[in-house]
Amino acid sequence: MNLRFLSCLIFLLLLGTSCTKSDRNPVFKRYKTLYQIGDQPAWATKNWNDTNWKKRMKLVPDGQIFWSRTPIKILKAPESLQPYGLRLEVYGAYEVFWDGVLIGRNGNPGREVDVPPEGELWTTFTIPNHLTNKGEHLLALRLSNYYYPDHIGIHEFKIDEYNDLVTDRLIKNSYMHVFAGAFLIAAIYFLFLFLGNKKEFPMLIFSISCFLFFSLTMTHFVRTTIPIHYSLHVIRLEVITGIMFGISFLIPLYFSMQFPYPKQKLFLGIYGVVLLSLYIFKHHSFDFTAYNMMVSLWVFSLGIAIYGAYKKGKGALLVVLTLLVCIIIRYTVSFGISLFVGFSLILLSMLYVLSLRIKEQRLAYETSLVQSTRLRLELLKKNIQPHFLMNTLTSLIDWVEESPKKGVLFIEALAKEFDLLNQIENKTLIPIKQEIALCRSHLEIMEYRKEINYFWEEKGIDSAQNIPPGILHTLLENGITHSLPLEDNSITFTLLFESNREYNRYTFLTVAETVRQEGNIKEGTGLKYIKARLTESYHDQWEFTSEPLTHGWKNTITLYL
Repeated sequence: MNLRFLSCLIFLLLLGTSCTKSDRNPVFKRYKTLYQIGDQPAWATKNWNDTNWKKRMKLVPDGQIFWSRTPIKILKAPESLQPYGLRLEVYGAYEVFWDGVLIGRNGNPGREVDVPPEGELWTTFTIPNHLTNKGEHLLALRLSNYYYPDHIGIHEFKIDEYNDLVTDRLIKNSYMHVFAGAFLIAAIYFLFLFLGNKKEFPMLIFSISCFLFFSLTMTHFVRTTIPIHYSLHVIRLEVITGIMFGISFLIPLYFSMQFPYPKQKLFLGIYGVVLLSLYIFKHHSFDFTAYNMMVSLWVFSLGIAIYGAYKKGKGALLVVLTLLVCIIIRYTVSFGISLFVGFSLILLSMLYVLSLRIKEQRLAYETSLVQSTRLRLELLKKNIQPHFLMNTLTSLIDWVEESPKKGVLFIEALAKEFDLLNQIENKTLIPIKQEIALCRSHLEIMEYRKEINYFWEEKGIDSAQNIPPGILHTLLENGITHSLPLEDNSITFTLLFESNREYNRYTFLTVAETVRQEGNIKEGTGLKYIKARLTESYHDQWEFTSEPLTHGWKNTITLYL
């Protein structure tokens, strides 16, 4: 399943969940709601004169009783066996009157100080069929709002067939659980990938973003499965706002890592301050804060993606198109739906960019394998090339004529090195002791050939460690080839090992007079071989440095854990 098909599937899924039967066929028209503090049973009647009531009420303290009256026009009478239902989202405890008839109760209005919290924030009531004839009606609520006296109003209002109101929400909730589960799986999968390669921070950020989006979806739709009293609703909104803050910062951070730009830390810092300001200064305007953070995310991400496209960054153009599509969706569906569709498309574009990066790493690894094999063959050829054999055999003749015993030792050393090379040729990693034995054997041969005193020293070597074959041997050969002996006709090679929780490090020192080279020094086959071998075994979790010293050369190989 490619990303384009997956994007369309998610878009249609979310769009389908938003287009319920009740959304397509409105059966009512709602007029302005009026408010009045006080408590008179006659206020529930349909024909009560409420012309002097207030259109808006900001505060009703101390759990006082107050009323709201909302004229409703029923556009279509219900079927005989399909009564209408009324779904409300109202802060407070209240009683519901329809044309003066009590049709439901949620909590204990006026007694919230004396009794424990009862009722739910989102409730659905049945309206008797004989009260929903086509025409004008009146919805009256008798309320008290002890816990949040400044949240006065009807925040959600819907009339439709009762069964549709109940089942549509359950169906939508089940779709969104499946939807959220897909992002939870993605979060876990990429978390494990990151744990296998802890330098891939884009994977970690993508994993956290998916988890936050999963958490956002579950927190938003938890109202269908878990009854929530209105006194706890602000906690839910606080959680949603916190999650929105995290997502709004992580997504631009992810694009910044994928499409680097000048003064990156400065712009990210400014963006973080903007987000923090939105989060703090409009903290209790939850929808307003969420909307502004989403807009900030979109603007900053679009700027990064456009710069990335200008620099021909892989996947940047798709990110730009995705962000532009999000604008179209915003003005096509409601804010809630556009929020989830937009985030899901942005996360998919992040996944696409990440997949391109993983593909590049895989190709680089495969290339390193091919290169490693080719260089390994070249290095083997170098060890048995005619020039090497000719010099070795010439030296051997001299030693056999002058000192047959040493000639025999020379032959044994040569045989030992070829035997070791044969043992390690096809291996990816070998014990460090075997690599050191190869180096010592080679020094023995070169000592017979060049009549120079070669010394080998080692400190702190952990015999349990493994290393790609031939890399120390290659450094040793370079040291012999590009160095002259000191005044005492000696060259000393020292291998140091240190280890901590973050890395293992080998330091290879050549103590000698360095042969000066004119012009630019090109990377030879030996260094290419070392790098290819390290990439083959440790991917990008290694570092190799080489630098001259006053008397010799220093090579450092760091293997990150």
